[in-house]
Amino acid sequence: MSIEVEATYEDGMLKPDEPLPLENHQRVRVVVQETTSVAHRSYGIIGWTGDPATVRKAALEPEHGVMESP
Repeated sequence: MSIEVEATYEDGMLKPDEPLPLENHQRVRVVVQETTSVAHRSYGIIGWTGDPATVRKAALEPEHGVMESP
């Protein structure tokens, strides 16, 4: 079985965002992969040479209407 969940590392422990379908004391293998924002993942696709924070700001500000576009 293979499942993928988001989790947060807090106080030395990984805390899944949702309950896991596992038995008590069941052994599993954990692969940790850092998640990144959409702005970081898409950086460079449109030829933007500025920083990801500027792209994120432009994409998320309501005045630009990106979220309401078809």
